[in-house]
Amino acid sequence: MINNDVMRSIRYMLDLSDSKIVEITQDADAAFAIDKAAVQSYLKKDGEEGYVECGDAVLAHFLDGLVFHYRGKDPDRPARPVEKRITNNLVLKKLRVAFELKDVDMHEIFDAAGFPVSKPELSALFRQPDHKNFRLCGDQMLRNFLKGLTLRYRGG
Repeated sequence: MINNDVMRSIRYMLDLSDSKIVEITQDADAAFAIDKAAVQSYLKKDGEEGYVECGDAVLAHFLDGLVFHYRGKDPDRPARPVEKRITNNLVLKKLRVAFELKDVDMHEIFDAAGFPVSKPELSALFRQPDHKNFRLCGDQMLRNFLKGLTLRYRGG
């Protein structure tokens, strides 16, 4: 899925302002430079004037910042390196961690979006890529997960 779409969906779901997105993104790494103007250009639709493609580094910092925002930072643990390549599986994993979702919650979210997922399918999404039962998360699956999560947090 396009990084801009993921950021736009999460922003809508949580009703975040541009400045809150900047704050959350910098929670992951205060040295990572991002400003409101950059956020606004990432949130524009493809083809709109001023649209800029959201890079993996920006989305990775934003997702890590969401985890810290909702779960808190452990000062005793060293900072994890930010992922260089963002995949749909990683987005799913970060959102699961940020919102402390259990398997039951994940199934409810997919069901709410009208996209039921079996237990083996769900567990395959969170396996290591070199595991024989690993399954890539497709764009449609991530889109439906974000839709179901939005229904859960916004109520429609």
